[in-house]
Amino acid sequence: MRSIDIHAHLMPHCMLQALYRGDTWHGVSGERNAQGRLVYGLGGRRQALMPQFAWNTVQRLADMDSLGVDVQVVSTFIGYYPFPSDAQAIAACREANDEVRQMTRDFPDRFAGLSTLPLQNLQAAIDELERSVTQLGLKGAMLNDTINGHTFDAPALLPFWQAAEQLGALLFVHQGGPTVVSPRADRYHLPNTIGNLADRAVTFASLVFGGVMDTCPDLKVCLAHGGGYTCFGIGRMDRGWQVRAEARAFIQQPPSAYLSKFYYDCLTHSEAALRMLIDTVGIDRVVFGTDWPADMAMDWPVAWVLGLESLTPAEKEAILYKNLEQLLGL
Repeated sequence: MRSIDIHAHLMPHCMLQALYRGDTWHGVSGERNAQGRLVYGLGGRRQALMPQFAWNTVQRLADMDSLGVDVQVVSTFIGYYPFPSDAQAIAACREANDEVRQMTRDFPDRFAGLSTLPLQNLQAAIDELERSVTQLGLKGAMLNDTINGHTFDAPALLPFWQAAEQLGALLFVHQGGPTVVSPRADRYHLPNTIGNLADRAVTFASLVFGGVMDTCPDLKVCLAHGGGYTCFGIGRMDRGWQVRAEARAFIQQPPSAYLSKFYYDCLTHSEAALRMLIDTVGIDRVVFGTDWPADMAMDWPVAWVLGLESLTPAEKEAILYKNLEQLLGL
């Protein structure tokens, strides 16, 4: 059975090669820590590189083969780095996106791509999204849950959503920094295990309650990590819409009416949660995602899906490849 992974990361080799040489990359610098690992970043925000993120394409393909993954929709995220200037952000994104494009040309049967965008300058981000889709052949872009500190309902962001809708670009939403729980619980890995899921629910709510999904009804958005707490909390969102006027300011339907307008990857780490997701949003809205090669990824993601007793064979096929074949034209 074929498998297509929407949630596969890339640390740009163009950046790593510069840092390993001792150079900076559009302002990003790197140094070795006591364990010999590369520590990279801008300003006070530093991060140690996981070894798998430095793998070359041949190593990536070998690991895909071992996992049974046929196609990765590769995504980088330069938004991790707060570039001092628009020019640096634009140049970094263009270079990273060109690298993803080259991967898709060198191995067209194994890779598709999502772009990364210089979102600190919204017009530049729109221009780069257009270039990525129309010239590079990428399928869309990966975004953080906020843009310049704003949730997605901010009126200033509407031109971006309209451009993405017009281009038919898929927007894959994935955390890219501190989460909503970080100030309260920045320990025990909770910003990831809890914070990412909370952020995804806020993103769903911002797009829905803010009227973005009504203004841009053909906008294609995929929420990583199963949409976080969205499905579990949708009843409470509906209740808020029923009893509070401010929750009805921009929408005429309850939030649950919008669940089937989004896509969700299957990375729930729980069969019961995945079953709930499918039953809530519909099997045609759930796609395969692994979080490759992060430590929070499933160890054997294809085998995990195939081994789930509560899923029918048709549901497994839909998740593993059919939905993304149709969504992305793969």
